[in-house]
Amino acid sequence: MSVNAMSVGTDAGLLAPTWAGTPAAAQMTDEAWLQAMLDAEVALARAQHAVGLTPAAAVEAIASAADAERLDLVALAHAARAAANPVVALVPAFTEVVAAKDPAAAEYVHRGSTSQDILDSAAMLVARRVLDLIATDLERVAAALAALADTHRRTVLAGRTLAQHAVPTTFGLKAAGWLRLVTDALTRVRAVASALPAQLGGAAGTLAAYCEYAVLDGGVRADGGVELLAPFASALGLAEPALPWHTVRTPIAELGSVLQLVTGALGKFALDVETLSRTEIGEVSEPAAAGRGASSAMPQKRNPALATLIVSAARQVPAHALVLAQCLLAEDERPAGAWHAEWQPLREALRLAGGAAHTAVELAEGLLVHPERMRANLELTGGAIVTERLTVALAPALGKARAKKLLTAASAEAADTGRPLREVLSAHPDLSARFTPAQLSDLLDPAHYTGAADALIDRALHAYEYKATSPDAGGHANDGGTR
Repeated sequence: MSVNAMSVGTDAGLLAPTWAGTPAAAQMTDEAWLQAMLDAEVALARAQHAVGLTPAAAVEAIASAADAERLDLVALAHAARAAANPVVALVPAFTEVVAAKDPAAAEYVHRGSTSQDILDSAAMLVARRVLDLIATDLERVAAALAALADTHRRTVLAGRTLAQHAVPTTFGLKAAGWLRLVTDALTRVRAVASALPAQLGGAAGTLAAYCEYAVLDGGVRADGGVELLAPFASALGLAEPALPWHTVRTPIAELGSVLQLVTGALGKFALDVETLSRTEIGEVSEPAAAGRGASSAMPQKRNPALATLIVSAARQVPAHALVLAQCLLAEDERPAGAWHAEWQPLREALRLAGGAAHTAVELAEGLLVHPERMRANLELTGGAIVTERLTVALAPALGKARAKKLLTAASAEAADTGRPLREVLSAHPDLSARFTPAQLSDLLDPAHYTGAADALIDRALHAYEYKATSPDAGGHANDGGTR
């Protein structure tokens, strides 16, 4: 069948391998969104019953009818074009399903509500489900990175700045940096997930129709429709809003921000893995699996596929987050276009972040570390990687400027002649007069110039352990570091 002959397509993630087939993808399907909207309709009926309005029998009928499979999803999607949002098409279709079960209950569907109440609440419900998945995956990533940091606290490798060897560091400290990023992201995910609010405001955020139905159904209430906020939020498992946020789009902007932080943190980890797994570096490699990293043309290739998927997400989510931030500019009591522009970017950002977090679990837990390649790469500059240390050692006798000039010249001579730096330095009178060959060898040993790496790893692990046992702990650079 040609593409033009297809009347309906499938969004299974053919061009989105970062999230295709992951748990987050299952929570972001059209069916999942439709079910979340139905869940919001049920929560509204339950909330109105909780304050003495909607009859119990009507609530039961609405709840039992609220199954996405009872509705024609494709027809709803097409009908949504007429009113520019799916809820307008959903309400009469769902009302028909309820009426088939209980004609009297149909009167209580969407009672006093508006499209934005249902769709925004559904969005928060979907986001909460995906953030919970992301948090679980980030916990596993953090645990794996903490283990790497501890195991490799004395595995020395070349620190690189501006793509060149700088001074020695340890793989444990590099992993500790990744760990810090992930724990910061996890802290924010937990905080945002716990605060996602239900939305209830009516046509223009005044709860007016809810109040009128309250009068019709049970008499005037002193606080109007406000009494619905708590039971509605509770029925959805969301936070109770202080007031309707139909044009106060902080929750949406915050979601964009935290999803960008998640993919950025994981993206840094993945980008480092990509770099370190280059053929000419070979200091780490991804866990092997059948077909993973294969090339369609080159049989010898084993590409860093997991890291590539994560980096792909990290490069896409900021664009979606920017759209979500722009939706803070919401005119009047419902903007024309700004609200509508949120839906797909939010969906894509959630899918990408969820897919990246799930992929990062496999990468972090299965990462292969190659200390022998790290040691070999340290020797590429013949000892020049520790000339900073020699500068410090020579400074008292020669002065810092003269010592640096001497070592710069010696490093250049070693590079030009191919002679080991140790040999060049041993022949220099200023050094041979001050250091024995054994002392010089010790000064040139990269393993003896990793500074406070060990103590810094301890601080990172202490902070991680503190956050792991105190999920509500805030995220600051010294959390747990001196505890």
